[in-house]
Amino acid sequence: MAAPSAVIFGSEGPALSAEEKAFFRDADPWGFIIFARNIQDPEQVASLTASYREAVGRDVPVLIDQEGGRVQRFRPPHWRAYPPGRVFGALYETDPEKGLEAARLGARLIASELLAAGVNVDCLPVLDVPVPGAHDVIGDRAYGPTPEPVIALGQAAAEGLLQSGVLPIIKHIPGHGRAGVDSHEALPVVETGRAALEAADFAPFKALAHLPLAMTAHVIYTAFDKECPATTSPAVVSEIIRGHIGFQGLLMSDDLSMKALGGNFASRTRASLAAGCDLVLHCNGNRQEMDAIMAETPLLDGQALLRAENALGCFRPQQPFDEEAAWHAFQALVGAHS
Repeated sequence: MAAPSAVIFGSEGPALSAEEKAFFRDADPWGFIIFARNIQDPEQVASLTASYREAVGRDVPVLIDQEGGRVQRFRPPHWRAYPPGRVFGALYETDPEKGLEAARLGARLIASELLAAGVNVDCLPVLDVPVPGAHDVIGDRAYGPTPEPVIALGQAAAEGLLQSGVLPIIKHIPGHGRAGVDSHEALPVVETGRAALEAADFAPFKALAHLPLAMTAHVIYTAFDKECPATTSPAVVSEIIRGHIGFQGLLMSDDLSMKALGGNFASRTRASLAAGCDLVLHCNGNRQEMDAIMAETPLLDGQALLRAENALGCFRPQQPFDEEAAWHAFQALVGAHS
């Protein structure tokens, strides 16, 4: 079987059109990602994710951003509501053991809901460490304002996902917590020196570098590259992400359609891959943009293909657990903090 293309795509709506099916069959992306526009109810999402796999003829990874709080694509009434990361951090401050158990249980419950709908990769945990005065784009999505709780709770959440058969993605490597603007709208520039970045921002990623998947930050770190954000910076990818942090897993860009990135979609794709990203991510399902990206996207090969295969090798069967009992236990843990 030929290697897939080094890209993850979204689609336009709750079902694939005949045109989208044909495009995805030819493009053969490594994975797909779903957003609120793709979601109506569990049965419909299961049908959509099955159609992705049918289009490419394999058990393709399907991603989602299901963190809790502001960032959860599956929502009531069809799915449970989960608190943001900061709630686990508050519980951890008062009782570390309960905080860890809540983070693990919450991730297990999320993963169970995802798998039932055919989604098997979650863009969680958020390992960013926010600082006072930073833009709220991270804010309460973070587990805490210092590395220690972020590391502990991030590891617990990752374990919960893996126990329930879903792969975690650590984000936004090497750290989005100091961003003064929202990278969806503008390009953040962080002028903090290397020592401070290593002590705080990079520390959670270094501690969890053993996990299989990571997503980059569209953030400039002037200590390493004054022109390019991490996503398109060979210096940041090689010296920091692969070097200092030691992440050897599968590295994907954050969404190429975010306004932090300059240039057209062809140049964004070339720059991300040339910098050392293994995969590019494009989320909005716009066909014109996807065509431009595909024109510059190679098949996965070499180290990138090996890292992709290693990541998929981390899938484990869902360990049995009593979901209803777990939900009651989870609510009891986070109730006073959510």
